[in-house]
Amino acid sequence: MSNKFSPALRVGDLNDFIAPSQGCIVSLKGLKASKSTKQDKVEKQEKVVPTVNLEPARIKSAKQDRIEKLGKVAPTVSSEAVKVNLKDCLACSGCITSADTVMLEKQSLDEFLLNIESGKAVFISLSPQSRASLAAHFGLSPLQVFRKLTTFFKSLGVKAIFDTSCSRDISLIESCNEFVARYKQHLSNNSELSKSSLPMLASSCPGWICYAEKKLESYILPYISSVKSPQQTIGAIFKHHHCQKMDLKLNDVYHVTIMPCYDKKLEAARDDFVFSMNSQGENANDVADLSFSEVDSVLTTGEVLDLIRLKSVDFKALEESPLDKMLTNVDEDGHLFGVNGSSGGYAETIFRHAAKTIFGRPIEGPLNFRTMRNSDFREVILEVEGKTVLKFATCYGFRNLQGIAKKVKDGKCDYHFLEVMACPSGCLNGGGQIKPKEGQPAKDLLQSVERVYMEDVLVADPFENPLVKSLYDEWLERPGSEIAKKHTHTEYHPMVKSIASELLNW
Repeated sequence: MSNKFSPALRVGDLNDFIAPSQGCIVSLKGLKASKSTKQDKVEKQEKVVPTVNLEPARIKSAKQDRIEKLGKVAPTVSSEAVKVNLKDCLACSGCITSADTVMLEKQSLDEFLLNIESGKAVFISLSPQSRASLAAHFGLSPLQVFRKLTTFFKSLGVKAIFDTSCSRDISLIESCNEFVARYKQHLSNNSELSKSSLPMLASSCPGWICYAEKKLESYILPYISSVKSPQQTIGAIFKHHHCQKMDLKLNDVYHVTIMPCYDKKLEAARDDFVFSMNSQGENANDVADLSFSEVDSVLTTGEVLDLIRLKSVDFKALEESPLDKMLTNVDEDGHLFGVNGSSGGYAETIFRHAAKTIFGRPIEGPLNFRTMRNSDFREVILEVEGKTVLKFATCYGFRNLQGIAKKVKDGKCDYHFLEVMACPSGCLNGGGQIKPKEGQPAKDLLQSVERVYMEDVLVADPFENPLVKSLYDEWLERPGSEIAKKHTHTEYHPMVKSIASELLNW
């Protein structure tokens, strides 16, 4: 399974700098061992948060292997599996990313189908990157794919299919608002506040966030945007607002997202995105109250293709159903709309907004991004009276990510904003996307997905999205309001490794 996660979470790409299993935040002492077989690695849990089983005997750091080969005494580890909550997982390479024994049962097709069969109201939120991957695979347009997926999923019993382009617009608006506030703070006389204001680092990539919390720890976290990813934003919109609007009980609802990335499964399981409600449907903090996840399960694009094949469906022959307009960027003429940028368009959207809002310089036409050290690192600048006032960059892939993190730590990063993504080429190249057909070069497939991504999709300003305007009017009030911060922003937590971890990884 390790090759399905983003490079930032793979032990091979990290040169084994984290001691696998020993860096886990859950102590193995005192836990009752599970006697599950290889075919049954995951026990069903009644909790909202999924659990996974680990095989510690197969999880050893490179240092441990070298010690054992030299014949020295090494710590012995039980070969029996122990249970660790997925919500505790840091993707530290100790289990999920370096062993193939982990199965995320609560994030699977079986669980998805089981919830449909149980009579729950199942709702799906589809990412534009997954749409594009399926479109390239079947030789269709993204709009055709969306309509055919609507037909397919509703034939299985799904109630509605939404579009995360809608929630992405809210994430972009909140990010624009946060950047303007940080930029002004950076120019203020308060040295303490201005010191950690810029650069602002995008927060929508869970692989990047997991790496930052685990390896980079506290020095990098203040620079990361507090805005939730589009996945978690649509989860918040649906569970905190639309369920009440549709008079749906949360324990009768199952919300699934379709994403290009396996890391999104870990993101959905974070404690930060689990909330409690009492029997009256009000927010509560009592542990006795019911707990709900904003996103109950994540399926990757590849898993959706597996489901289509499992059901023996001729996808191209399916009829095209009307789209559900409640949370979908589709206009009256049936056209999809959204922003440029295959990884969310954060750099471009925030750059345009800042140029217009801060400097009164509205930008028409495409931005002039300049390729720097490689094709995954590009920058764009705004000059006013010969002075560079805005300097943005897109930073994809782990090697570029490492370089920027070091510059931030050394105080030598002169960018104002960076769109950071763990995967090379960004989200369209996520580990959960459909793999190349036999004989097809991966590069050709990626180019095909990039070409089709904005096909039949109108470029539109997030601030002018009527759906987004109604959500602010009905619920969020305004960008940056207290209720907007409560539901569309989050926090990050430095994960301190144990002393044993540090000693084993000397």
